[in-house]
Amino acid sequence: MGPGEQTITNDEMLAAEYNSEYLGVTHFQLMETVGARIADRIAEKTRGKTNPRIHIIAGPGKNGGDGFATARHLASQGYKVRVTLVARTSDVHDEAARHQLDAILQMTDSIQFESLPDSSQLRPIEADIILDAVLGYGIKGELRQPLLGAVRIINRSRGYKIGLDLPSGLDSDTGEPHGEAVKADLTISLHKIKQGLLKGTQYAGETISLPIGIPPEAEAYAGPGDFKILWKPRPPTAHKGDYGRLLIIGGSENFTGAPAFSALAATKCGTDLVYVASPDKTAEIIASYSPDLITIKLPGDHLNPRALPELAKWTTTADAIVLGPGIGLHE
Repeated sequence: MGPGEQTITNDEMLAAEYNSEYLGVTHFQLMETVGARIADRIAEKTRGKTNPRIHIIAGPGKNGGDGFATARHLASQGYKVRVTLVARTSDVHDEAARHQLDAILQMTDSIQFESLPDSSQLRPIEADIILDAVLGYGIKGELRQPLLGAVRIINRSRGYKIGLDLPSGLDSDTGEPHGEAVKADLTISLHKIKQGLLKGTQYAGETISLPIGIPPEAEAYAGPGDFKILWKPRPPTAHKGDYGRLLIIGGSENFTGAPAFSALAATKCGTDLVYVASPDKTAEIIASYSPDLITIKLPGDHLNPRALPELAKWTTTADAIVLGPGIGLHE
């Protein structure tokens, strides 16, 4: 990792990719860029070699799609490439990865392709470059076959090993292996250095980052990707309050809308319980906006010190507090 290079977490990378899509830079475009730039790096590594042997081991997901794109770009530069998919071709469901796979399946002169869904079919490789495109970031749980077998075969193989984004099996945040992980000579981390690579140096080898065309705005501003990583599926066994308790303190005799709309926005965003603490008559009006709102009546026409004992009881139950909407300019 060079000086000044930035790191990124799993969630931040996921958000950046979704936000890029929202900004018009599709996942397919990013995959194309990855393929072209990884191919250029491999070309640099093999410069001066006659007919270098390049073997790409790919999984069925997006990381595999990056590997397929790399194979095509290498072939377009005149390289002979071998690609092993550690799955059935029908297991490739990601649309962009599927598109890349369909393309290289037609390139029978320049790309030697094989699909080996049974890990017992895998054999150690001898090549000048072995590109690990089995798994990327965001994996969960211990590795299982046939992907575990692929990791083991790569580690037993002879050749310069490059991890595409991450060494397969390495956690992108903690740097710990999910049971086992590829031990790479070089890891080319896409967009920014994944945080886990700083901790899992025994697996990452040399680490560099590779810009792939994600717009700066995808990280500078909140977008759908940021919402996606915050939004979690709710199990049927969830209880009221498990997904947040919000206390809104505000409102006055002339301003009822601000706290009410703040509360309604919170319910729309998925907050389980929303409490609105407002002066007595204001609270009655706010309650009429929606039966989902729980109002707390405070003494007086506007917020004043007499409300503190009542507020103290509710602040301890809230996960977050919004203070101020419609509070007015009273002394």
